[in-house]
Amino acid sequence: MPHTEQLTHARTTQRRTVLISGASIAGPALAYWLNRYGYAVTVVEKAAAPRSGGYPIDVRGSALEVVRRMGILPRLREAHIDLRRITFLEGDGDTVASIHPHTVTGGVTGRDLEVRRGDLTEALYAAVRDDVEFLFDDSVDTLDQTGHGVDVTFRGGGSRTFDMVFGAEGTHSRTRETLFGPEERFHRYLGYCFAVFTVPNTFGLSHETVLWNAPGRAAALYAVGDDDEVHAFLNFARPRPPFDAFRNLAAQRDLVATVFADAGWEVPGMVAAMREADDVFFDAVSQIRMPHWSQGRVALLGDAAYAPSFLTGQGTSLALVGAYMLAASLAGQDHTTGFAAYENATRAFVTANQDLVKTGDAALFPSTAQALEQRNKRLRTLSAMPAPKGIPAHSALTLPALTLPGPTLT
Repeated sequence: MPHTEQLTHARTTQRRTVLISGASIAGPALAYWLNRYGYAVTVVEKAAAPRSGGYPIDVRGSALEVVRRMGILPRLREAHIDLRRITFLEGDGDTVASIHPHTVTGGVTGRDLEVRRGDLTEALYAAVRDDVEFLFDDSVDTLDQTGHGVDVTFRGGGSRTFDMVFGAEGTHSRTRETLFGPEERFHRYLGYCFAVFTVPNTFGLSHETVLWNAPGRAAALYAVGDDDEVHAFLNFARPRPPFDAFRNLAAQRDLVATVFADAGWEVPGMVAAMREADDVFFDAVSQIRMPHWSQGRVALLGDAAYAPSFLTGQGTSLALVGAYMLAASLAGQDHTTGFAAYENATRAFVTANQDLVKTGDAALFPSTAQALEQRNKRLRTLSAMPAPKGIPAHSALTLPALTLPGPTLT
């Protein structure tokens, strides 16, 4: 049966049912494409509603084509953050250099997108909410794979059976832990920890980032516009991840305060604000690397399967591209064949983007005085980043056309 006929047949017979756990970025993106292919999609999310706000994120390379095909690119263009300057400071607060962000990120003005995370999640939700079932304020309790599907019980009560289940809950995915074991098996620590939170914009910042560095420590204030608040960021090198602090907010705040106790510039005020902030997000800078992304009728995507870390700037783009590739791979195929095709078509792209950063060598956050001085010397003479050789990692995947009933998307 030709591909288009398979899809038409699927829409006129009993629809295959799927459950997606997680409604941030990868989950709604996958829901959109699976719905287009005729699946009956349910998304479960532990939050009470789509999450708004959040720090700025990048959409670059192949992911731009994904959002174009979804029809949300114009909306995201309107939400684009016009960051105009990044200023680097030394430990005493003196300016090292003040340059355009694309000089260090390799971004392309007029093409790449930077938007508030909440703007992207709202656009994704709006694109799919009328066609997909959402279960907010709930989560998966148990998964039991059988010969006929996946039996799921929910923490809020009740149980249902689905043909397939997808885990898109992020780096600390419970679906991954349930099926594949403890996170430590797949967690690749990159040598840093960080805290992000919002503070009042008493600094007069607008459309800019100011980044303070000392060896092994960094603090940044990020003003996405002329808002009353700015995103505060504290990053520090640490030989081993502080696992005892990950589930203890007080321990997180104490650790950060201790690390930055003698720091200069605006850091003391930032630490004090962190003590009072109600939106502190603390985590290790790490990646998730897995030998396989599926088991039976359950598959992972986004950060749950291949978190690249914020040091690459590619977490959001991998989530969007991964969702597209997973849906395309399942088109007209059973889960075994589709999941294998998903990994075969996507893994090299994922690996190339994860390899943009190595353990402990984050260029913007040098961990030694010598490395910091070398970086500052480069910044003082930098007018533009050298043109990359070959195709950039974020654009190294050509998306397959989705053959849907009606016009083919290319």
